[in-house]
Amino acid sequence: MAVRGLRTDDDEILKKRSREVEDMDERITELISDMKETMYSHEGVGLAAPQIGVLKRIIIIDVGDGPVVIINPVIQSSSGKKTEIEGCLSVTKYIAKVERPAKVKVTGYDEKFRAVSYDTKDLFARAVCHETDHLDGVLMIDKAVEVIEKKDY
Repeated sequence: MAVRGLRTDDDEILKKRSREVEDMDERITELISDMKETMYSHEGVGLAAPQIGVLKRIIIIDVGDGPVVIINPVIQSSSGKKTEIEGCLSVTKYIAKVERPAKVKVTGYDEKFRAVSYDTKDLFARAVCHETDHLDGVLMIDKAVEVIEKKDY
């Protein structure tokens, strides 16, 4: 495992769409391990592969119950709305108020490439949406209701 450098702010890769993972191999397994290490070293709640410069559809989320890896995540349904302040490891200058669904059903594959489905709510749902947006080249400030400079917060 290794901590990889974060792509931040105006890095072009953050605006690109990621490619689906076709199957598991050693490189994907190593990438997932590095993503976990990187997320934890920066005290993040989630991380998407593009944030470390890899255009693969992989996200990792830990809202306190241990890491959840979702490969090729697809949001199947959502309900409710909540507007809350979000930060992002790749957006260094700002935090933002972002409206997101309160509940989300997401499907994809786990670390062993087995099909998984999660019915999420609250912070987990917010993190799924936030990280999945990264896979489509969308940052939280692109969806912000209000952008706040970190120095003002």
